[in-house]
Amino acid sequence: MSDPGNTTAKAVGADRSLGQLVASATAEMSALVHDEIALAKAQLRQDVKKAGLGGAAFSAAGMVLLFSLPMLSFALAYGFRTWTGWNMALCFLLSFAVNVLVAGLLALIGTVFVKKAKKGQGPQKAVASAKETAAVLQNAKPHPRPEARPELMGSSREDKALL
Repeated sequence: MSDPGNTTAKAVGADRSLGQLVASATAEMSALVHDEIALAKAQLRQDVKKAGLGGAAFSAAGMVLLFSLPMLSFALAYGFRTWTGWNMALCFLLSFAVNVLVAGLLALIGTVFVKKAKKGQGPQKAVASAKETAAVLQNAKPHPRPEARPELMGSSREDKALL
């Protein structure tokens, strides 16, 4: 069935030294970190593609809206003419004034959002945090181990000479 002399330690690799095991573990951790970074990049690429498609759709919607604005202006001018009975030139000027007022209001709202976005600094905070973590990890030192004293080990040269 199974060899009684074959232990789990031999199966795992008892022939390897502690240094080799540490080197192997370090290499595997490095590979794991690189794989995690590659995965994050791949996910980010997918998100950017989706955002790009969404941006293209919003751009197309904006173009359609932009090209329909003259029709809105004509409708507004003819509406003013119907409601007030004023001259058409005055109604078109009033329609233009309404468009300028709406554009100014939208520009003001856009300015407020841009100022809020500048104050947020979201990505800059994340990058600074990642740099800080990397700096801490680079300066990390292993926990100091006490030096082994020969008298506590019980196998000094003097003990062997007495035998």
